[in-house]
Amino acid sequence: MSISDPNHITFAQSFLCSAFAACFAEFCTIPLDTAKVRLQLQKKGGVGDDGMGLPKYKGLLGTVKTIAREEGVSSLWKGIVPGLHRQCLYGGLRIALYDPVKTFLVGAAFVGEVPLYHMILAALLTGALAITIANPTDLVKVRLQSEGQLPSGVPKRYSGAMDAYSTILRQEGLGALWTGLGPNIARNAIINAAELASYDRVKQTILKIPGFMDNAFTHLLAGLGAGLFAVFIGSPVDVVKSRMMGDSSYKNTFDCFLKTLFNEGFLAFYKGFLPNFGRVGVWNVIMFLTLEQAKRVFRG
Repeated sequence: MSISDPNHITFAQSFLCSAFAACFAEFCTIPLDTAKVRLQLQKKGGVGDDGMGLPKYKGLLGTVKTIAREEGVSSLWKGIVPGLHRQCLYGGLRIALYDPVKTFLVGAAFVGEVPLYHMILAALLTGALAITIANPTDLVKVRLQSEGQLPSGVPKRYSGAMDAYSTILRQEGLGALWTGLGPNIARNAIINAAELASYDRVKQTILKIPGFMDNAFTHLLAGLGAGLFAVFIGSPVDVVKSRMMGDSSYKNTFDCFLKTLFNEGFLAFYKGFLPNFGRVGVWNVIMFLTLEQAKRVFRG
């Protein structure tokens, strides 16, 4: 069995389940996401507190400790409000639309195991559509998470999520809320395909192994597999997206890609890979476990 429901639930019920699961996973893992964003925004040769050119942030736990020590523990949840806005819209739509789009692609009369390429195409389409709608929430989330990068003594740009929305709209215009849309569509379409299609396929494969059942342990394994695949595929576009949204010095997506490649090398596109996997792996496990249980409630 895949993510698809053997017993029908409505689109509205599926959206509620998906949004709730995504928001719960976001709240649990946003400290790791904040650490990931800081690592991705940290440029090669950046000066740390010692003034000797050493990187300020080192690794997942080191970054978390540095942020908590210098800015307070609550700073690890910076961006949680737009993060929840994002997951309610993006998470709810991309997951809830996945099964209907997949059914549309193969045809309502189709019987049997859905081909992998249909799973991938369905997830690419739903990921792209959902993030196009939710891009402003992603932009504000990254802006708030990157506040700690400002030099000492420089006042913070935003007092909170709603102030960030209004300030960006007033100072930069409506179109600025869709800054980084190109890499964000690429990133989220790819990661959505990697997450949903791989979860579908890994879960199907596990359930064919004697002794395995459709239970929490199977969901945990499938969620970890989906998270690992998603991070490996999506890290390069994720780094470009974070830099485009957190640093206005880049002219466009291609400029950001080239400057990162030539100034820091190819491995810069995998900056924050471990914290990204730590976050996305845990996020996927929590989200899929919650999603499966929530859908069971509606199915009775």
